[in-house]
Amino acid sequence: MQIEVIQTPEDLLPITAEWNELLSQSATNVPFLRQEYALTWWAQKGGGEWDAGELYVVVARDDEGKLVGIAPLFFIENLDGVPALMLIGSIEISDFLDVIVKPEDQEAFLGALAAHLSSAAAPAWKALDFYNVLKTSETLPILEKLAGEHGWAYQQEVYKPAPYIALPADWDSYLAMLDKRDRKKLSRVIRMADHYHIPVSMYTVEDPNILDAELDDFFALMTQDAEKNAFLTDPMQAQMRAIAHTALEHGWLHLVFVQAGNKKVAAQYDFDYDNRIWAYNSGFSLEDMNLSPGLVLSGKIIQWCIENGRSAFDFMRGDEEYKYSFGAEDRYVMRVQVTR
Repeated sequence: MQIEVIQTPEDLLPITAEWNELLSQSATNVPFLRQEYALTWWAQKGGGEWDAGELYVVVARDDEGKLVGIAPLFFIENLDGVPALMLIGSIEISDFLDVIVKPEDQEAFLGALAAHLSSAAAPAWKALDFYNVLKTSETLPILEKLAGEHGWAYQQEVYKPAPYIALPADWDSYLAMLDKRDRKKLSRVIRMADHYHIPVSMYTVEDPNILDAELDDFFALMTQDAEKNAFLTDPMQAQMRAIAHTALEHGWLHLVFVQAGNKKVAAQYDFDYDNRIWAYNSGFSLEDMNLSPGLVLSGKIIQWCIENGRSAFDFMRGDEEYKYSFGAEDRYVMRVQVTR
C-alpha cells in the first residue's frame, strides 16, 4: 500500500467521490464518516469542543492507485493532556467513528497505518485515542494485535451504550416485539394523538430555503430541556446548523416536526442514511405534555420507518430509559487507547 498524508481541507476535496464510495463499502458505514460531515465538523471543531488541532488524514492506495483505506485523524493534546491522534468527529457530537476500509482490506490497511505511525514521518504522538468505535468493529482486535507487535500498550473500555431497534416489516409485528406494558402505552399515546381535539400532524423539512427558520424552531423546543439548553451553546448551535445544511444538501437530513394544529410541539433532528434513521437530537414543548409529544414523535417516526422500509431505528449513544420502552437493544461504543 502507498501511504499519503493529507493535512488541509482543500486537499481532501479532490478525493470526495472516492472517499464516500469507499465508505459505502466500508466495515463501518455511518453518516459521521461521510467526507462532507468530517469537513463540516472540522471547520468548527465540534462546536468549540476543540480550539486547536492539526488535520492528519492518512490514506492508502494499492499498486493501481485505487483508494483502499482512510484514517480520518487529527493531532491534538487530548483530554488527558497527552499529544494524541484522534478520529475526526471526536468526541461529543459524532456517535460512531472508525477508520474507513472494506472488511477484506482492514488488517492490511491498519498494518500499513501502524507502520507509518511508527516511522519518523509521523507526528510526535504519545497516544492513539479513539472514541466511539463500535465494540463489534474488527478495528479493535486488529489494533490490539498491532500494538503488541510494535511494543505499544493497548487499552479499551466501554464508553457508552448505543441502543437501536432492528425493525420488522409491519407495525403489528413491531408492536408484538414490545412487552405488554410498553405496547399498551405506545398504542394509547398514538391513538390519543390520532383523536386529539385538534389535528395532530407530522412533516419533514425538505426545502433548504426554510431550513434556518425551521432550525430556529427546533432549537427553541430543544432548549426547553435544561440539560440540552446548557449543551446548546452558540458555537454548538452554529455547528449543528452547519451539519443540518450539509446533510440536507447531500440528501441525508431527516428533520421532523409534530404539530398540534399550527403549533409545533415536538421535533427530531435525524439522519436518513444507509436505510436506517439515526436519531441525533430532539425537543418538545413542555406546555403540551398532555399530548405526550416526545412519545408521539418517536412512535410516529418509527411507524414512518416501517412504512418506508427502513431496516433500523438507531437511538445512538445514551441509555435514556424511554429508548428501551420502544424495544431498543443495547450495543456499545468504546474508547480505545494505544500508547507508546
